[in-house]
Parts: sequence; C-alpha cells; structure tokens
Amino acid sequence: MVAYWPVRESVSVSPKPLSRPAAQRSHAGLRQRLRNYLALHFHVLTTSLAQLGRSLAGNLMTIMVIGIALALPATLHVFLSKVDSLGASWQASAQVSLFLKANLPAQTLAGLTSELNSWPEIGSLQYISPEQALEDFKQTSGLGDALRFLDHNPLPGVMVVTPALAYQTPAAVAALRQRLSQRAEVDLAQLDLEWLQRLHGLIRLAERAVLLLGGLLLLAVLFVIGNTIRLAIQSRHDEIEVVKLIGGSDAFVRRPFLYNGMWFGLFGGLLAWLLVNVLLVNLDQPVRQLAELYGSDFSLGLVDTKTTLLLLVLGPLFGLLGAWLATGRHLRAIEPS
Repeated sequence: MVAYWPVRESVSVSPKPLSRPAAQRSHAGLRQRLRNYLALHFHVLTTSLAQLGRSLAGNLMTIMVIGIALALPATLHVFLSKVDSLGASWQASAQVSLFLKANLPAQTLAGLTSELNSWPEIGSLQYISPEQALEDFKQTSGLGDALRFLDHNPLPGVMVVTPALAYQTPAAVAALRQRLSQRAEVDLAQLDLEWLQRLHGLIRLAERAVLLLGGLLLLAVLFVIGNTIRLAIQSRHDEIEVVKLIGGSDAFVRRPFLYNGMWFGLFGGLLAWLLVNVLLVNLDQPVRQLAELYGSDFSLGLVDTKTTLLLLVLGPLFGLLGAWLATGRHLRAIEPS
C-alpha cells in the first residue's frame, strides 16, 4: 500500500544567484527541509487515521478494551477523590467539647474565655450554659415533665472549641484536645476523631490499591496495543520488505505504526472518559438522595479536569510506547531477501 509510506517527491530548485549569501541559502534550505518533514508527518498522521477507519470493526474492539482498561482505575480514582474531599469537609468541622467543672465563678469563666480566644490554634468559641443545655435537652429528649422533679441541674456548662483553619488536621486537633484537657477549669475534653482517622486510613489504602491496579491495567494496555501493532506488521510483511529494499529506514517504516498506536490510545482515553462520565451521571442522583439523609449536599458531579487530562495524555503516551516496543522488536526481523 504505497500511500501508507509516502515517497518523498523531488523538489526542483532553481539556480540561486551567486551573489546570494551562503547563510541565506542555508536558512532557506532548513526551512524547506522543515516544511517537508512536517508535511511528511502530517501525511502519515492522516493516512494512519484513515487506515484505522477502514478497519473500524476490528479496531473498535481494541479501542473498547483499552477504554475499559483505562476507565476502571479512573472511576475508582474519581470516587476516592470525592470521598477524600468529603472527609476533608468533615475534618474541617471537627470540634472539641469542653465540659466545665460545676459552679465556676463568672469571673473565672470570663478569664478562661479570654485566654482561649488568644490561642492561635482556636478559631472560635461557643459557650453553652447549664441552663441552656438543660432547655435544649428538654426539647430534644421529650423528658420535660420528668426533668421538673430534679432538685438541681445536672448538666455542666460546655464550651465548644472550633480549631483554626491551619490546625484542623487530626494530629493538630488531638494535640489541642490534650492541651485543653489539662486546664483546671475543664472536667472533660471530648473529641471524636477516631472514625475519621480510620476513614483516612482506608482511603490511603484504597488509593494505593488503585495505583497498583492502574499500573497493571496500563501494562495490559501496552500489551493490547503491542499485539495489535504486531498483527499489523505481519499483515504488511511484504510491503515492509519492498520499502526496505528501496532504501527505507526502520524509522521511516516505524512511523505509521507509531501513529496507529497513538490513535488507539487517544480514542481509548476518550472512550474511558465517556464511560466514567456516564457512570457518574447515573449514580449522582442516588448518591445525592443518600447524602441528604445525613444532612449533606455531597454529589459526584462529572470527571474533574485533572483526571480528564490524565486520560487524554496517558492514553496516547502508552499507545506510542506500546507501538514503539512492538515495532522495535518485529521490524528488525524483517529484512529484504
């Protein structure tokens, strides 16, 4: 198939005047060679795309395999990034509840509030008096009638401490709780972050698993593209011999196969992007309804820009790499007899 490996056309060059400087002639020659080089690559690029379309039925299966192989780790990555961002918002709302000792004088309480407000680790304070706590408990528990028979209010005053933005990591909040618990005015400093730390640990473990799975599937993409290019080389064995016989180099013969691999990777990446978006759109509404039950506005949305760029870059890149490995191995075995 002659169109697959274009023959460079001879370029007639009119004689240059002897008075023209050698530097200008050199620059003109460089520009002409660059134009020829780019035109040659553009021709092979479009020809390889047309060849891909002519064998669409068989190539579509390869593209689907590549797309599914790329879509699986991409989907898991998107889910983990969404859950991680949700965990970060929960972490940002972490608070330390200080249950104060009973019968603290108003002056002591005011001094404690003033001192804690000066700490850089603390973003805000909210004081809940024993009377307010008892009233809230009556409204939420439904035990208002029974509580009227109590001799005294058993609930302590509570100070809700919200850490500053720079101190909202689990380690920083735990250190703040430890420091607050040592205050003489504090009976108990309570912080419930263990579940959040377990969640972060599970997310880190899942991210590592997705990374390993993605690496294995990228290797599978390499093998799929390499095998496809190998079959293409075998089907053009006679043509490759003819091209080499008339002086075509391995680089010249390899070029259309490299572009074929790039097209396979690019279309596989686009298909993976489409599959992930279809999955996210179909799951978004059920996830929204579940999040509303927990008072959250969490949603999946669409594939983020970073993941999109990864799919559209890694696909063609691994397509080129797979084609390069396949052609480097099999073209050396073909020599004109």
